[in-house]
Amino acid sequence: MKNYLGEFEELILLTIGVLGEEAYGVSIKDEMKLRTTKKPSIGALHTGLQRLETKGYIESWEGGATSERGGRKKRYYRLTNLGMETLKKAHELRNEMFDVITKLAWNEQPSK
Repeated sequence: MKNYLGEFEELILLTIGVLGEEAYGVSIKDEMKLRTTKKPSIGALHTGLQRLETKGYIESWEGGATSERGGRKKRYYRLTNLGMETLKKAHELRNEMFDVITKLAWNEQPSK
């Protein structure tokens, strides 16, 4: 069975890739807001993170508790090899299709 990667899930994966070892819920949400027009709720983001972990695209672990978080631990995320491969395939597909569009556009001549 092939897993479908939606736009929001792809954005989450890309954001985790950008953040590296600093990828946790709030940092992912903030980075997405900074780089896109998306302003996901923390609930929607956590649902997406859970789906991606279930699919094997990311893995998570708990960091240490901090006083600034009232003793709560952060859950950090990173891309798995499958997640990175999935992003590469999505990127390649988009590039191939964009190249076709570009070639078609160049072949069209303006009407006189």
